[in-house]
Amino acid sequence: MATEKAVAEEGAEGEEGAAKPKGKKGLIIIIIAVLVLGGGGAGAFFAFGGKHDEKGKKEAAHEEPKLPPRYITLDPPFVVNFEAEAAVRFLQITVGVMTRDPLIETAIKENDPRVRNDLLLLLGGQTYAGVSTTEGKEALRAKCLEAVRAIVKEDGKDPAKVEALYFTSFVMQ
Repeated sequence: MATEKAVAEEGAEGEEGAAKPKGKKGLIIIIIAVLVLGGGGAGAFFAFGGKHDEKGKKEAAHEEPKLPPRYITLDPPFVVNFEAEAAVRFLQITVGVMTRDPLIETAIKENDPRVRNDLLLLLGGQTYAGVSTTEGKEALRAKCLEAVRAIVKEDGKDPAKVEALYFTSFVMQ
């Protein structure tokens, strides 16, 4: 009991004044705690971080380098007419196709008559109200992209390599 009283008195003294250092024992405990936490952090880094880096390196090694984009402009522009509210309307669109594969670029150029035919039929079937909104233009762009991809697929090439189709000019009258 005498030791409990001495500890209680030391605690009371510590509350009144500044905390007194515990000596070498407290310093050793702090050093051990820092080493344990640092070792745990380093272990976690090497356990989880190292595997992620190796996985990323393997994926990068198997991934092909991305080629620069190639844009194929389908000239001359497409001009179609359609009826809107008993009036004849005209639509003129210039189309650009984007790919990174030179073989796809060649396939599109070699199949230009088929591409132009399919796009003219698709564009001619539109209504004025359907293509006058941004959503309508975007839906039309997606349909045109699918039409070009279908021709590339029929030619025996990978349709996914036709990455995008853009309307570089869009005039309605």
